Amino acid sequence: MDKVRIGLVGYGIGGRAFHRPFLLDAAGVDLVGVVARSPAKHEQLATDLPGVTVHDSLGDLIAAGVDAVVVTTPPSTRRELVLQAIAAGVAVVADKPFAPDPATARAIRQAAADADVVVTPFHNRRWDTDLVTLRSVLDAGRVGTPLRFWSRFDLVERHGIATGIGGGVLSDIGSHLVDQAVSLFGPIDRVSCTLDVRDARSLGLDQDGPIDAGFTLAATHVSGVESVLTSNKAGWLGARQLRLDGVDGTYEATSTDVQAQAAVAGASPADDRSTWGVEPSSGTLTTESGTVDVPSAQSSYTDYYERFARAVRGLGPVPVPVDDAVHVVEVLDAARRSAASGETVTVPAP
Repeated sequence: MDKVRIGLVGYGIGGRAFHRPFLLDAAGVDLVGVVARSPAKHEQLATDLPGVTVHDSLGDLIAAGVDAVVVTTPPSTRRELVLQAIAAGVAVVADKPFAPDPATARAIRQAAADADVVVTPFHNRRWDTDLVTLRSVLDAGRVGTPLRFWSRFDLVERHGIATGIGGGVLSDIGSHLVDQAVSLFGPIDRVSCTLDVRDARSLGLDQDGPIDAGFTLAATHVSGVESVLTSNKAGWLGARQLRLDGVDGTYEATSTDVQAQAAVAGASPADDRSTWGVEPSSGTLTTESGTVDVPSAQSSYTDYYERFARAVRGLGPVPVPVDDAVHVVEVLDAARRSAASGETVTVPAP
């Protein structure tokens, strides 16, 4: 397969830590350009990606020749950039949140369908090592029919709460936790949600007014599985925990978010693929027979981009279907309405 020429639009912490190392590591991918405007970003790119052309605009990048773009800019600018790429016939990875509201998500999906262009959300956390390990336990039938799922992801990261359109922790971490639950147990039928709403200035953010610093979302899947998803960035203790109850057993794990921690620290899977993406501790599976350790699987976000490259060449499905992206946005919208009303809200059918 000819390598897919990909351009990266935006070079903040997401572009640098969560896209660059995995684009460089992915077979079938050639990172050929980056869109960045500030002089500081140009200097950083000269060090990080020597020889890769830096462009001032998406239009310039497309004119230089690309098969696909990864749009990592804030949600307030992302819609127009994604639609611009689609109109040019260029495949798109849209960072999360895929869209700030359901209407925008549906408009992007329709534009992609009309233009017959590949579009997929950057829900890379389907490839989180702890989730891949849990999925292997589930797929092997080791807990039997799944009943209840808990997912907690707390970060000591007040400064990392995104502001503006599409900001807040529900849109940020919530996009991933909802998508993970959907990938495991299928679409969500109804939700009940509470938000930890804080004054943005009190969190040290450059914004006036309230912002959600965390959430607890209870979801009922069409399959009957109940999921409880929770995250907070305003506390003082980080935690990543998963638990799955089934009729035959319970799987439980505490993890370190090993890939993200390594990527933010500047590491890359290309440094040592044999050790990349393995959690240092094991999960446990408890059944009628007792408790056994479940060693960590190995995973890499690189797999996301290798799947994307094959999809662009028509050799396989996208890593995450755009219908799932729209559904996640619908779930998050229902969660906000639930938090405002104090009632359980039905999610539109996918």
